[in-house]
Amino acid sequence: MGGGPAGLMAAERLLQGGAEVDLYDAMPSVGRKFLLAGKGGLNLTHSEPLDAFISRYGERSAAVAPWLAALAPQALRDWAAGLGIHTFVGSSGRVFPAEMKAAPPLLRAWLQRLRGSGLRLHMRHRWLGWAEGDAPTTLRLHGPAGAVQVQADAVLLALGGASWPQLGSDGAWLPLLAARGVAVAPLQPANCGFDIGWSAYFAQRFAGAPMKSVRLHFDDGRGAAFDRQGEFVVTTTGIEGSLVYAASARLRDTIAQRGSATLQLDLLPGRSVAQLTAALAKGRGARSLPNHLKEHAGLDGVKAALLRERFSAAQLNAMVAQQPALLAQQLKAWPLTLTAPRPIAEAISSAGGVCFSALDRHAMLTALPGVFVAGEMLDWEAPTGGYLLSACLASGQVVASGLLAWAAARQAA
Repeated sequence: MGGGPAGLMAAERLLQGGAEVDLYDAMPSVGRKFLLAGKGGLNLTHSEPLDAFISRYGERSAAVAPWLAALAPQALRDWAAGLGIHTFVGSSGRVFPAEMKAAPPLLRAWLQRLRGSGLRLHMRHRWLGWAEGDAPTTLRLHGPAGAVQVQADAVLLALGGASWPQLGSDGAWLPLLAARGVAVAPLQPANCGFDIGWSAYFAQRFAGAPMKSVRLHFDDGRGAAFDRQGEFVVTTTGIEGSLVYAASARLRDTIAQRGSATLQLDLLPGRSVAQLTAALAKGRGARSLPNHLKEHAGLDGVKAALLRERFSAAQLNAMVAQQPALLAQQLKAWPLTLTAPRPIAEAISSAGGVCFSALDRHAMLTALPGVFVAGEMLDWEAPTGGYLLSACLASGQVVASGLLAWAAARQAA
């Protein structure tokens, strides 16, 4: 079940192992979220050393490591090349297809190869779970012609998380599995934006404005503090974007524990406190405060407007004139208090799902013999940068291999 990256990669591995594969998906076509990711350039994976790559999965690094050992980033690039999609390493270390808009041709070539290997696709079939007394491998679905019952030798579920539900992954499977005794963790937004509560003027004037070349620092007291330079975007309700996504798991968990999370922004990472103090202390002459901040401190646009979210014009004038060192220190550690993550439907991905403790060594659900789980349904998360897609694809291959091994052992017995 499921025609996303994990489900398609699982189907490929099963076909290679000699299995007959029927793939059911609720949507009219497969790979819809994959195609959406391709609109941004299809960040397929990352080129950093494997040890560093694995560390990006945080508390689930040990669980994800076997997937990446089986389908490492270079092996994934080789797989794409086999479909006619050659890749390159960008300046950030991220791996992209050499041609723009490569997701549709990659998906077309992949599906052609899968169909040629015998894959049978059944679209617009939504999984409804099991009827009372049904075996775990007897599935009940609703298709174009109405109710359908499917009896399989084994089932591999790759139904995604709960982000972007309009593309098919709505998390409706979680209560179905929980009702059958499968251990699950609540689904939560990952790689998400956060609410702050801007003033009406700031929200109306600067929503959509990029906050460029800032450094985000956040210390939740759990290991080393997050500290990274990058950029993000101001939204009507708060902030989102790559730098925020990188810290989103820690920010989200802190909000859940404490009710809010306060991060610090270095608004001018290219200047020291001493340099900013000297610049702010220069005589203003006839210049307005905004012009003074722009010409001497390099502070304008959305960054300058951010100051007015905390201080009045009179307070800023007084600080520039009397306490430039204090203002300089503020600019190097500007606090932003986040009150809530954005809803999971808006998130790039999700955390939570089927607990790894619910699986045996073949990635089969111990509570449901013959049922396997792959991809974003499992309780792990990853930052953007190719890590999510890479691990989804790798998990599909590894879980399918586990299914084949389980089936072989049953046959031998």
